Amino acid sequence: MKHLSLAELSPQQIAALKSQAIETPSWGYGNSGTRFKTFPWPGAARTIWEKIEDAAEVHRLTGIAPSVALHIPWDKPTKADGSDRGAPVSELDWAGLAKFATDRGVRLGAINSNTFQSDVYKLGSLAHPDAAVREKAVAHMKECCAIMEITGSAELSVWLADGTNYAGQDSIRGRKHRVREALSEVYSSLPSGSRMLVEYKFFEPAFYFTDLFDWGAALTHCLALGPNAQVLVDLGHHAPGTNIEAIVSFLLDEGRLGGFHFNARRYADDDLIVGTTNPYELFLIYVEIVSALNSEDRVAKDAASKIAYMIDQSHNIEPKVEAMVQSVLNCQEAFAKALLVDQEALRAKQIAGDVLGAHRELYQAFQTDVRPLLAELREEMGVPADPIAAHRSSGYNDKIASERGSADSGSGYPTE
Repeated sequence: MKHLSLAELSPQQIAALKSQAIETPSWGYGNSGTRFKTFPWPGAARTIWEKIEDAAEVHRLTGIAPSVALHIPWDKPTKADGSDRGAPVSELDWAGLAKFATDRGVRLGAINSNTFQSDVYKLGSLAHPDAAVREKAVAHMKECCAIMEITGSAELSVWLADGTNYAGQDSIRGRKHRVREALSEVYSSLPSGSRMLVEYKFFEPAFYFTDLFDWGAALTHCLALGPNAQVLVDLGHHAPGTNIEAIVSFLLDEGRLGGFHFNARRYADDDLIVGTTNPYELFLIYVEIVSALNSEDRVAKDAASKIAYMIDQSHNIEPKVEAMVQSVLNCQEAFAKALLVDQEALRAKQIAGDVLGAHRELYQAFQTDVRPLLAELREEMGVPADPIAAHRSSGYNDKIASERGSADSGSGYPTE
């Protein structure tokens, strides 16, 4: 395996690595698990304040995780005594939460709406046959837009659990129309300069039909909504064998790739640490992004420059902070390897029909050991050369375990 030093990279490659930014999710720092069991982790974050502290620790260790995504209403900034737990979202101290994050070296990122935990959403939210339920879901998303205005968040992330379990349960075209109408209303409430990122998933929790069932369905809605509606690609939301890098390439070419939820899957939406089950897939996704960034195609280049990179994982048996550090590092390695691909040589071999030669251009970059150069890069950036070792020796885990204890069970995520 070939090893590289930082001196062997171009100034452009070094600048790209230093400007890389991976957003971590608040929910990844709390106790979460499968539908069968949640295993509490000593020191797992219990409140949004503690989640932000953990996110700040990940950024301190890696230097490339400057923001934390929020999930509403899970991350309402309630007081420690819970005296304001029932207060309307508009009356909570969002500005104080944003300052709390800034004081710790990070900022608040994407706002994720939640229309899947309330009992009223059993038959759907934006697609529900009852107009009153749809209005409730739209009102929640508009509330998220208001939070974005206060916190300065630039993305509203929308994932719908909407769908049906049985043929004939509801009208598929009727549900499409309801979703379009509701999304249009929310889209009109977006703060100036912000985006709506529309996520899709081919199944679960609906098993017969899912309203946003693939990237084509999400893209169709986005095209109808306007330029600030873009598709969010969650790596776990695909059937095994799906060519995700091809989806990424198509969306970039259409100028509609808005962002990622990074994780890894073995079977379906496993929410494992990104890059652990199929690191070559993650590398190839980054290859498509780098290709677009280096392209003369203005649409693809512009879309690639504005991608929101976010982690979305469920750390069931792993230590929360270390799992997040590992996730960020895996993305950093994949990006570094993608930057090593000789684009001119690759293109020449593609044009010449040199099938294996072109393949080897990619594979030799993938096989390069970029860890030494990334250690040098981190030292230049003033962060630990080995973030995992630094974290394990820092005593941070022991500190938070002592201060926070261990929650009994469950994710601790409220529904309302």
